[in-house]
Parts: sequence; structure tokens; C-alpha cells
Amino acid sequence: MVSRTDFEGRTVVVTGAGGGLGSAIVALLAERGARVIGCDLSEEALASPHIASRHVFDLLDPAAIKAAIPALLDRDGTPDILINNAGWTRAETLPALTSETIERELDLNLTGVMTFADPLIKAMAARGSGGVVFISSVNAIAHFGNPAYAAAKAGINAYAKSIAVELGRSGVRANVVCPGSIRTAAWDHRLAKDPEILGKLKRLYPLGRIVDADEVAEVVAFLASDRASGVTGVVMPVDAGLTAGCLPFIDDILGA
Repeated sequence: MVSRTDFEGRTVVVTGAGGGLGSAIVALLAERGARVIGCDLSEEALASPHIASRHVFDLLDPAAIKAAIPALLDRDGTPDILINNAGWTRAETLPALTSETIERELDLNLTGVMTFADPLIKAMAARGSGGVVFISSVNAIAHFGNPAYAAAKAGINAYAKSIAVELGRSGVRANVVCPGSIRTAAWDHRLAKDPEILGKLKRLYPLGRIVDADEVAEVVAFLASDRASGVTGVVMPVDAGLTAGCLPFIDDILGA
């Protein structure tokens, strides 16, 4: 039975706290007792009543990140748990890549994430305890488009393993969740072009559907909790079976 007090007395930082997945993570952790510190691009994005403390900055702005870190530590202390959720992509295929799109997606999804996370994780290690969960993507495991984003997320997977290996004896665990497609606002631009796209998408997934934000949040909560106290350095897909194999190959080739 899942405890409803997994995070009682714990302080949890969530980046991208106002987004579709971020909101689900915030709500679930708060429901289970966490004091949630939300980080996002605007105060409006952080309007959730589940958020106890708010910090506004842009992961594309190094100066803003560096200012946010001491502000967060001074106001809220060293967090018990850090959920690195913020991310974004639009350069969906190789022809869409330019030097500007490459730089933007790597800066947002890798450099900015590491710049923000590094001092908080080192503060956890100095204290002797802490947990980190990175939201990566199935794009980091196999190629499903978005090449710059995929490269950044693969970097996040490697970064999490470095934390797990180097800081494990300092009491810090680090794990990665790789969601498949989730129906959030990130799909709106694709739906505007093709209203039938979600039906086409579901055909690729062995469960016959995509995952929802609450399902991903449950895995994040597990890895962040003491129930996963022996788990570190893990990259866990939450993808309705997408990365297990190619179902259309079975249907169209072997079953034809």
C-alpha cells in the first residue's frame, strides 16, 4: 500500500513546475506531504496552491540561474529532493537544425539543467543526503526525432549516472525517468497541423495508448521516495512499451 506521507517534512524543488507534467508531479508530491518549491518562467505558471515557495527564472539565462540558486538556498534551505523536469523542443528533424536551434535546445535541456542542479546537488552531498530525479525522454534511448533535444537528454542520462557513482557515498541518489509521449500542451502545435495524429501515435505503443502525466508522476515519486532507497543510477522508461520493440514491424511485416 502506498503511503500518503512519503514526503512528510521533505522539501522538494520541481523545475518546470507549471507545465503539464510538472503540475502533475507538484500535485502528487504535495498530496504526499512535501513542501514543494516551484521553479518556472513566470509567477503565473506557479499559481498552483500546492506550491509553497516560488522562484522565477529562465534556464536559457545563465545569470538568472546563478542568481536563483543563492535565493533558493537562502529562503528554502538545501532541498531534500530535486526534480529536474523543465525542458522544451521544436527542432523535430535534422533539416530543422541550425546553429541557433542546436544551441537553444542544448542550452535549455542540458547546460541550463546542469548549471542549476550542480550547486544544489553539491549542497546535498555536503549535508550527507539527497535525492535527484531527472525527467529525460525516450528520445535519449532511441531515435524518435528531435535530434538536438535527444542529444541533450542523452547527456542528462549520463550526468545522472555520474552523480549516482561519484556522490553515492555522500548519501545522494540520482535517477532518470524517460517518458514516452504524454498528452500535454507540447502536442498542441502538432495537433493543429494534423488532428488525427494522436490516433496514429497510439499504434506505435504496445499498450495501445500513450501514458498520462499522472502515470509518469507516480514513477517520479517512487524514485524520489525512501521506497527506492537502494535505487540509483537507473534510467527508467515510462512509455507504454515504446522502447521495448517496434509493434508496427510485427503487425505490418511479420503479420502480413
